Formats: sequence, structure tokens, C-alpha cells
Amino acid sequence: MSHSTAPAGLLRRMTSRSPDEGHRAATPLELFFDLCFVVAVAQVAARLVHADAEAHYLTGLVGYCLVFFTIWWAWVNFTWFASAYDNDDVFYRVAVLVQIAGVLVLAAGVPRAFDQGNWSVAVSGYVVMRLAMTFQWLRVARHNSGPERATALKYAIGLVVCQLGWVALLSAPSDARPYLFVVIGIAELSVPLIAEKGFRTSWHPHHVAERYGLFTIIVLGESITAATIAVQQGLDEYEELGELLSIAGGGLLIVFAAWWIYFSSPAQERLTSMRRAVQWGYGHLFILGSAAAIGAGIEVAVEQVDGEAHISGVAAAASVTVPTAVFLFTCWFLQARHFKRDTAELALMPVTVVAVLACTFLGTWGVLAAGLVMTLAVVIGVLLSNRPDTDTLHKPQQA
Repeated sequence: MSHSTAPAGLLRRMTSRSPDEGHRAATPLELFFDLCFVVAVAQVAARLVHADAEAHYLTGLVGYCLVFFTIWWAWVNFTWFASAYDNDDVFYRVAVLVQIAGVLVLAAGVPRAFDQGNWSVAVSGYVVMRLAMTFQWLRVARHNSGPERATALKYAIGLVVCQLGWVALLSAPSDARPYLFVVIGIAELSVPLIAEKGFRTSWHPHHVAERYGLFTIIVLGESITAATIAVQQGLDEYEELGELLSIAGGGLLIVFAAWWIYFSSPAQERLTSMRRAVQWGYGHLFILGSAAAIGAGIEVAVEQVDGEAHISGVAAAASVTVPTAVFLFTCWFLQARHFKRDTAELALMPVTVVAVLACTFLGTWGVLAAGLVMTLAVVIGVLLSNRPDTDTLHKPQQA
């Protein structure tokens, strides 16, 4: 019986799992965890739609980035920990379920945090999640010794200190909160860099790559769901179907191509050191954030056609093409470029990014144009990769 389907033991030692473990796959609990996180992602994407539709671009972007960071970082904390220390006993499962409860509280607080700058509910959810995560690291410290125990204690202390910072943020003046947020965010990102010095936790490259890939799929799926609902509402109220269908078709092509491009390179082959893992793992903030924003942008484009969004067609198109360009460039920078064998393959994605941004000036029809551009890029990429002498295609370049 596999680890993921075996009955949970009451209490097992929380020792490192082997990074060379074969057939390591995401567990049902991890998938459940991801699905609950998408509730929070959907909430912040919905607020971005409202802000963009009212032409509150700067405040919408800042609010989206701040809230999405908190959601993403909580997911990252659990994902890398679980890759190294998932012992699947009862205490581990209960701790994860407590974290999920915290996620749902965080999701409930997203509208207040985004619209009013009121972080009290969101921080309360964060406290619940971080207490459970600290408990997990303290278990690791208890069941291990030497450098591994020291690393676990560094993580536990770092989590507590940063969480105290989030709580203190609630009492800070409103004008100072964005700056304090940045300081605390940098502190959060620094915890793994400090804790892993002297001992690297045994995260599993294939498992981590799969976990990130699955979460990316879920976020892209949320974009399709949000866009479908928006188009459905538009069809009920709008008589001219041409633009709506073009947005729906273009949005679908964008998401399909985004999936294809993301999974075109074996990311796990790059995860051979802590430095690369940090670059790749932290860089996914832009991949996941832009993936969620694509769906929000499609909703904005539909609302512009319906007359509900008080913005221009170009602005509506930009709400789709800009996050799409960010997604493409980040995928290329973090992983795809390391698996290209010549200038033609290396230049394809940057050229596609420029072409997608150029589609912005077509107004809402630019969504369809961007979808066609990305589809063409996928076709060209497939043809280029299947030329003769492709034996070096999947050998990563040295950074």
C-alpha cells in the first residue's frame, strides 16, 4: 500500500523523506489543501476585477499584489515542508486541516483587506495557519538532532517572529502599512535562506515540481471558470455576440497555450541546488499571480463590452494581455530558456511576449488576437523542437 493511501498512524517520527524516493506524487491531502487555497485566489481575483472595471488601476494592482503574496507564501511554506517531512500520521493530518481552516478565514478577510485595508480577519487566518506550521517544525526539531534540528528551530522561530510582525501591522498607521508590509514580506522570504544554511531540508525535486504544476493548473482552471461565468452573464444581457464570443474564444486559447507552454520544460531537472530552487520557487509568485489575473482580465473585458466597466477597450484588453505577457516571460525566464538549443528557440517566447502586448491596441478584439498569437507560438515551438538532432533539447544549460 502506498504512502498516500495507507491508513494514518497515530504518531510517527517526523524524519526526513529521501529526495531520491521513487514514484513520489502529490497526496490527496495536498490536493485538498490546494483546492481550498483557490477559494482565496478567487476572492482576490474578484476584487481585482472590480478595481480594474472602475479604473482604479494603481490601487487595484497594489492591493492584488499584497493580498496575493500572503496567499502564495502560506502555500509555499506548506508545500516545501510537506515535500521533506510528510509522515502522514494523525497529528500531521490534523495540523494540515487546521491550516486549511486558516486559509478559509484568510479568504473571508480578502475583500476587507483589498477594499478597506482592513487586515484583521486575514491576519487572524494567517495566525491559525502559522501556528499549525510552527507546530510541524517543532515536531521536526523534537524528532531530530544536530544541524537538522537547528534548521527546524530556525524555521519555527522565523515563523513566529514574522507572524508577530503581521499582528503588529494591524496597529500601524494606515499610511505606513504598505511600507511595513514590504519589510515583513522581505523578512518572510529571508527565513528559508537563513534556516537552510548549514543543512538543506530534503525536499524532493520531482514532487516539488509536480506540486507547483498542479497548483498552476488549478489557478488556470479558476481563470476559465471565472471567464465562463462572466461570458454567460454577458450573453444574458448583450445582444451582439461577436465581441463576447471573441473574448471567450481568445481567453480559452490563452489559457490552453499557457498550460502548454508551462509544461513544455521538465522543471525538476533544474532543481539541483538551493539557489536554483529559491529562484524557481520564488519566481512562481509571478507565474501564479499572472495566471489568476488572466481570468480576472477576461472578466473585465466582458464587463467592458457589456457597458458595466467604465474603461476603454484598450484598457480592458490590457487587463488580459499584460498578465499574459508576465506569465509568458516568467515561464521563459525561470525554466524554458534553459532547455533551448539555438537562437530561434530561445527568441520565440520573448517575441511572443512583445506580440501579445501589441494586441492590446486592438481593443477587446485584442483578446482573440493574443490567443491566436499564443497558439501560433505553440505551433512554432513544437515544429522547432521536433527538428532533426533534438537529442540535446532536454539537457538544461548551466546557469
